[in-house]
Amino acid sequence: MAIYDNLPVFKASYDLLLHVVKLSANIRRDARYTIGETLKKEIIELCVYIYRANTRTDKAPLIEEAREKMVPIKLLIRLLHDTQQLSTKQFALLCEQMDTISRQLSAWQKYIQKDKKRSRTPESEPEADLAPEML
Repeated sequence: MAIYDNLPVFKASYDLLLHVVKLSANIRRDARYTIGETLKKEIIELCVYIYRANTRTDKAPLIEEAREKMVPIKLLIRLLHDTQQLSTKQFALLCEQMDTISRQLSAWQKYIQKDKKRSRTPESEPEADLAPEML
């Protein structure tokens, strides 16, 4: 098991959180305490899902939860941009970070699914399924 804070997807998620925290100082007060706080909470939960997925043997459900967590994060960041709380340049940078996280989570999920399929192949199963006369 890799240490969770060495995982590229965790690092990217933490970088996104750090970037949002730094940007929140420039957000209007009403949006900072509603949209901004919700956004930070969602990103923290994303980091926790990544940590949990890394520590469990059955990673698939937690990776799926992490991927689903990206939906409200993207929505909240878009809302900040549409309400002119983020510049287009800031929005583009955050979108790039979110895209990186999404791609890494997707690749991790595909790897886990492929690994599960490999472990279920008939070659790995015992010969107990064969008829006695075939042994």
